[in-house]
Amino acid sequence: MKLYDTYLFDADGTLFDTVDLICRCFDYILEKYGGQSLPREQILAGIGSPLATQIVDHLGPGLDYNMILGDYLQYQLQVLEGNVRLFPEVATTLAALQESGRKLALVTSRKRVSLEVLLQATDTSKYFEVLVTPEDTGRHKPDPEPALKAMALLDADRDKTVFVGDAHFDICSGAGAGIDTVFVKWSHFDPSALPVSPTWTIESMRDLCAALPGRFAGKHAT
Repeated sequence: MKLYDTYLFDADGTLFDTVDLICRCFDYILEKYGGQSLPREQILAGIGSPLATQIVDHLGPGLDYNMILGDYLQYQLQVLEGNVRLFPEVATTLAALQESGRKLALVTSRKRVSLEVLLQATDTSKYFEVLVTPEDTGRHKPDPEPALKAMALLDADRDKTVFVGDAHFDICSGAGAGIDTVFVKWSHFDPSALPVSPTWTIESMRDLCAALPGRFAGKHAT
């Protein structure tokens, strides 16, 4: 695939395998505040949108959502350690891209406080120059505003920027910002259901390094 100067990454489901963690947290609040449970597939379908939106969608109107959101985040922070891991080849790919002079950003619907804990737990904060979270924009993925925010902070060239993600939220955000997109095939989302076709689809994170200069691609492959 093409080599870019700037790489925007989604977090959950793209770099970090947090599906079980997220489902565990939703099971907790759904039982506590709604006395209910939901099929795993229904929980997964909302991943990528802001957490507050997911909670309202799952529990319905009329509750104290600030309290519930706080409870969700506190519970997740309590159980996060040991319940999250990087997908294969993520660390080496990020290192190779960074060392070859690429600019990297995280563009996520995850709240900043939990994102920072996640980055610390996986030792990956060192790879990113910019973090764009829901606190940073008025509109959220799939709107292009988060992608555009990251590009502005990095002074990125639209033609040399790509958005890597696992859901329609990411692909639509990148496409709306006028940049190329990459869909990761380890996603739990059905690629045939994407409303916008990605520019690229990759089987492995290392595919992002295919066009890197030899010494970086070689280091990555070890």
